[in-house]
Amino acid sequence: MKTDIQIAQEAVIEPIVEVAKQLGMREDELELYGRYKAKISDTYMERVEKNPDGKLILVTAINPTPAGEGKTTTSVGLGQAFAKLGKKAVIALREPSLGPCFGIKGGASGGGYAQVVPMEDLNLHFTGDFHAITSANNLLAALLDNHIQQGNELEIDTRQVVWKRCLDMNDRVLRNIVIGLGNKMDGTVREDHFVITVASEIMAVLCLSKDMKDLKERLGRMVVAYNFKGEPVTASDLKAVGSMAALLKDAMKPNLIQTLEHTPALVHGGPFANIAHGCNSIRATKTALKIADYVITEAGFGADLGAEKFFDIKCRIGDLKPDAVVLVATIRALKYNGGVAKPDLNVENLEALKKGIANLEKHIENLHKYRVPIVVTLNSFLTDTEAEIAYVKAFCEERSCEFAISKVWEKGGSGGTDLAEKVLETLETKKSEFKVLYEDSLSLKEKIETVAKEIYGADHVVYTGGASRQLKQLEDLGFGNLPVCIAKTQYSLSDDPALLGRPEHFEISVREAYVSAGAGFVVVLTGAVVTMPGLSKQPAAYGIDVDEDGRITGLF
Repeated sequence: MKTDIQIAQEAVIEPIVEVAKQLGMREDELELYGRYKAKISDTYMERVEKNPDGKLILVTAINPTPAGEGKTTTSVGLGQAFAKLGKKAVIALREPSLGPCFGIKGGASGGGYAQVVPMEDLNLHFTGDFHAITSANNLLAALLDNHIQQGNELEIDTRQVVWKRCLDMNDRVLRNIVIGLGNKMDGTVREDHFVITVASEIMAVLCLSKDMKDLKERLGRMVVAYNFKGEPVTASDLKAVGSMAALLKDAMKPNLIQTLEHTPALVHGGPFANIAHGCNSIRATKTALKIADYVITEAGFGADLGAEKFFDIKCRIGDLKPDAVVLVATIRALKYNGGVAKPDLNVENLEALKKGIANLEKHIENLHKYRVPIVVTLNSFLTDTEAEIAYVKAFCEERSCEFAISKVWEKGGSGGTDLAEKVLETLETKKSEFKVLYEDSLSLKEKIETVAKEIYGADHVVYTGGASRQLKQLEDLGFGNLPVCIAKTQYSLSDDPALLGRPEHFEISVREAYVSAGAGFVVVLTGAVVTMPGLSKQPAAYGIDVDEDGRITGLF
């Protein structure tokens, strides 16, 4: 089997203006970035905004394992399968981060014959959106430190600066740094920190903004520090909004590319789901709903993180109502959750499958709480046996879930038509009665405990003294009505990555909380999750190269 990048490089890609014609776009309604990628103009989005909405389908998954699940691959393949059935479909995805591309995870363009292309462009610099977000973030940091240096009129307490610099790279040594060393003209000495760009509040703000007016209002509300009285200091107070918005002007526009089978894909924004809210932009999703009968979107990592935040943050803020959920699992990943070592996953093991399927069971239970119809799909591997497949199928159907096999990695759209038909049948026969998990009126601790107990399955939540004080302060400042964005490991339903399957009798440990007032949620840090990842001993960067003809190799 060819590698993903070989398949992508050998594909015949249509000029993006031809792909755009499927959606009724004129060439003058595109802002071209070469032949194969473009941004959608505000003019086009305004032209279609009164169109009726199509059906919104969320693709999510069980907790990720080293065995692989294929959530993005399934999303892309499902979109291609809808097209095979003659349906007008658009895929709405996040942009990949450079950090994981050069780290362990690799890129995020799908896999096999279910990819979005141009794959190398998407996984590297793409249209520059992440660079714009990084620049806007660090401009605000520079203006903040300059304000302190130039007399500190706002009386910022340098011990309570909460705005962090960012970089779209895994670089652990930047987590905790000291700035301002040198002489008096080099600034005030203080501790500072970096986060990865996908964890920047500006990424969340961009993804949750409706338009430029909304973007500027959200940017202005961002809390950067507290003064000596304990009052918040915002980006608006620092007069940073206009210049940040100028940097983000083009990044606000959704990007249009295509799949290997020329199905349109809107790829825009990219907050991580373990340390941010994990969804593509509201603008891209809402635009897709106006131009397609079926929109397939995804949320990051497992349903305990990505789907929960999609429902409780993105749908709440964007007034979105999903019509169905596709829950992706693999036999291999379920056996891994059942205690089978990675080298032994290709061997039939029904006992391990029966044990590990508890992880899938919990995700099904969680999704039912949102009252959205569920289709479970098994991302197919050649090593899956008939007995294993039959067991999972019966297990899902006993829990009021439709079931389908997906072979899109191997066969592209034609390998997803069974899944697409099952989704269509579900949309026709089952009505979504979507509701969020908790109401705005609950306290912050009640919201945290609702997610921890209802979604993760925790017995209780423990708070450090600092976290409790921070949550009380945030409520005193008027932020108690916001939803919570819980930062947690993606590898387990708990906050301990080693607890696989369906952990029981555990507690969630909250160590820090802060407000993302511009984005409109309170970030809650649990366990040992970090907002600036590090590289592994053997990062993917070691295997990436470019030959004399400019052809990139090793990217996956």
